[in-house]
Amino acid sequence: MTQSTETPTRTHPKTRQRLAELGLEIPAVPGAVASYVPAVRTGNTVYTSGQLPLREGSLAVTGKVGAQVPADEAAELAVTCVLNALAAAGTQGDLDNARILKVVGFVASAPGFNGQPAVINGASNLLLQVFGDSGKHARSAVGVAELPLDAPVEVELIVEFS
Repeated sequence: MTQSTETPTRTHPKTRQRLAELGLEIPAVPGAVASYVPAVRTGNTVYTSGQLPLREGSLAVTGKVGAQVPADEAAELAVTCVLNALAAAGTQGDLDNARILKVVGFVASAPGFNGQPAVINGASNLLLQVFGDSGKHARSAVGVAELPLDAPVEVELIVEFS
């Protein structure tokens, strides 16, 4: 996969500092794996495309949560998805002025696995740690049979910029 040539993510000291305190940073915007753009802005609202747990263009882990991928590892992968989603959203506005409105998480689930909310808590908890009250959001956590590239988890965000 190729890296996006989109506008660089705009992160300012507050967001960068909070992430650094957690040992994290926002990566380059992952390249699209099909025909779409990483984020679209209308007014003050940005919708990100679903983001996979790509690191440097590839998936470190594939498979179904509750079978090949343990739930706690999938929650960590949800953090990677959120970092990628923030990278995409940050091409459309300053993340220091962001309010997270909604998180939608998809979990490729083995039959009988019903821990999707705990997996997507990885994403939600990071957003609360980084953005505080501006990170409080509505959310959906959905179990699905398959995700692109056999990814275990995918996350999309709706972000409002002030």
